[in-house]
Amino acid sequence: MNRYPLWKYLLIGLVLLLGALYTAPNFFGQSPAVQISSGKSTVRVEPVLVDRARQILDQAKLPSNSILFDSTQTGGTVRVRVSDTDTQYKVKDTLSRALNGTTTDDADYVVALNLITNTPAWLQKIRALPMYLGLDLRGGVHFLMQVDMAQALNKRLDATQSDLRLQLREQNVRHSGITRQGNTVEVAFRDDATRNKARNVISDRFPDLQIIEAPGNVAGEVKLVLSLTQSARLQAQEYAIKQNMTTLHNRVNELGVAEPVVQQQGADRIVVQLPGVQDVAQAKKILGRTATLEFRAVDDSVEAQTALAAGTVPFGTELYNERDGRPILLKRDVILTGDNLQDAQPGFDSRNQEPIVSLTVDGKGAAIMRNFTRENLKKRMAIVLIEKGRGEVLTAPVIQDELSARFQISGTMSTQESNELALLLRAGSLAAPMDIIEERTIGPSLGADNIAKGFNSVLWGFVLIAVFMLAYYVMFGLFSVLALAANVMLLVAALSLLQATLTLPGIAAIALTLGMAIDANVLINERIREELRAGRAPQQAIHEGYDRAWATILDSNITTLIAGVALLIFGSGPVRGFAVVHCLGILTSMFSAIMVSRALANLVYGRQKKLQKVAIGTVWQSGASSR
Repeated sequence: MNRYPLWKYLLIGLVLLLGALYTAPNFFGQSPAVQISSGKSTVRVEPVLVDRARQILDQAKLPSNSILFDSTQTGGTVRVRVSDTDTQYKVKDTLSRALNGTTTDDADYVVALNLITNTPAWLQKIRALPMYLGLDLRGGVHFLMQVDMAQALNKRLDATQSDLRLQLREQNVRHSGITRQGNTVEVAFRDDATRNKARNVISDRFPDLQIIEAPGNVAGEVKLVLSLTQSARLQAQEYAIKQNMTTLHNRVNELGVAEPVVQQQGADRIVVQLPGVQDVAQAKKILGRTATLEFRAVDDSVEAQTALAAGTVPFGTELYNERDGRPILLKRDVILTGDNLQDAQPGFDSRNQEPIVSLTVDGKGAAIMRNFTRENLKKRMAIVLIEKGRGEVLTAPVIQDELSARFQISGTMSTQESNELALLLRAGSLAAPMDIIEERTIGPSLGADNIAKGFNSVLWGFVLIAVFMLAYYVMFGLFSVLALAANVMLLVAALSLLQATLTLPGIAAIALTLGMAIDANVLINERIREELRAGRAPQQAIHEGYDRAWATILDSNITTLIAGVALLIFGSGPVRGFAVVHCLGILTSMFSAIMVSRALANLVYGRQKKLQKVAIGTVWQSGASSR
C-alpha cells in the first residue's frame, strides 16, 4: 500500500542530486579580482592580453591566483583573480599604468575592481554557477542619471529640419532657406503661392508640427514658423529615455558587469546599478562609453582636397581621421544617425570573396538613404563614431548602387573587423546627453553583513520550525524537516540554474517560503492523525492521509501562486525579485512536501508487514496490523 516503485525512488534521488550540485556553487564564495575590459568601442580585448598582464604582474612581483580570458562577454574580458583586497588594489593600479600610461580620459582599457566566483571548473562546465547577488548583497555602485531633454528636443528639430528640406525638394517646392531659431524651424519663401503650397505639403507629411504664417526677414519674403506639438515633444522625451536606457544596457553588458540594473525613474531620470564594481571612477568610465553614430557624405572634390593640402578646412565641412590615421573631410550635414539603424550583422560576400556588414534601417531612414545614394553614386559615405566628444571614421565606403532599407558595407575589412563594426553599429546611440546627479557606493563589507543577517534569519527560522515539528510530530516531524531542507535546496538550485539575482527581498521570500512549505506537511500529518483517531490501521491511515490532503494542498498553493504571479506581472524592482523567489518556492514545496516526505515515510513504514503503531505525536495507533 505504502510502497514506491524503484523508478520513483531513483527519480527523486536524481532530482535531489541535481539540486545538490546546482546549490553547491553558492557556498564556494567569491574572490577579489581585477577586470580588464575595452575602454573604447574601437578597441577589443584579445586573449594575448592574458600573457601581457601576466608579464606586467611578474615584473612588479605581484602575485595572482589566475588570469583568465572570458570570451562570453561581448568585446572580451580579462579577469585577474587575487587572494586579498590589498593585492587587488595594487594589481589594479599596476595594470592601469602599464596598459593606459597616464591617460585617464581617453584610455584604451578599463581596469576595474570586481569579484568573481570560486566555483570549481568542473561545476562551471555543467553550468552550475552561483546566483547573482544584487547591489544590496554584493556591493557595487549606484548612479542616478538625468537626461538632458532640451538636447533631445534639439536633435528632434534638427532631424525635422533635414526632413523638411528633403520633402520640399521632392515636391518641387522652392524655398529661400530653412533655418533654426530656438525651438522653431523657419522656412522662407519668395511669394504667398509657394508658401501655401509648402504649407499643404508640411500639413500632410508632418502632422506633429504646428504651422504659423509670418512675414519674412527680407522685403517681399514670407515664411512659415514651425514648432513641435505638445504630444510630439512628450513623444521625443519618452523616446530619449527609452533609447538611452537601451544603449546603457548594451554598453554595460558588453563590459561584463554581472546583472546590471538599468531602469527609468520619473520622467527624465535613469537609475544604473552595477553590482560587484567597487571603483566609482571606473564605473563612470563604463557609463561614459556610450557613443553616437552618424552617416555623412565625404567631400572628395578637388577644391576640398586642395584646401586640405594647404592646411585649411573648407566652409561646410569638418576634418576627421580615418581608423588608419589619414585625414578625411566630411560635410556637416548628417544624412542618418544611429537612431534610424535597426540592425547590423557581419557577413560574407560570396561574389567578391570579402567580409561585409549588412545594415537595416527604419522606413524613414530608407527613404533618406534611397534619395541620397541615388544622387551620389560612385561617391563616398562615411560612418562616424562620436565617443567622449571625439569623432572617428569607422569606414567610408564608395556608394555602388542606390540603397534602401537593407544594404551592405564592404571594403578592406577582415572578418574580425566586420564583426567589430557590426557590434559598434548595433550598440546604438544616445538620444540625448546625460549627467550623473547622484552616486552611491555600497562596499563589499556592507554586502557581506547583509548576507550574514539574511542567512541567519533563514537559518534560525528553519531551526525553530524543525524544533516544533520534531516535538509535535516526532518521526513524521523528522520527515517534514528533511522535506523542508530538500525544498530549500531545490529552491536555491532553481535560482542558480536560472541565474536569478538574489536581493534582500529575495532572502525574505525564502524565509517566508519555509513557513508556507511546512504548512503542506502539517496538513498531511494532521490528516494521518485524524485517520488514526477514526480507527484506521496505521498503513491505511498513512495512505489516506497523503491522498486526501493532496487536494487541499493543491488548492492552497494554486491560490498563493496566483498572488505571486500577479506580483510578478505588475510589480517591479524588489517586488518582482520577491515574486520570483515566492513562485519558485511554491513549486518546489509541492514536490518536497508530497514526494520527498512520502518517500521517506514509505522507506521507514511501508515495508513493515505488520505495522502496529506510528510515531506521529500524541496519537499512537496500536490496533490491527495492516499490509
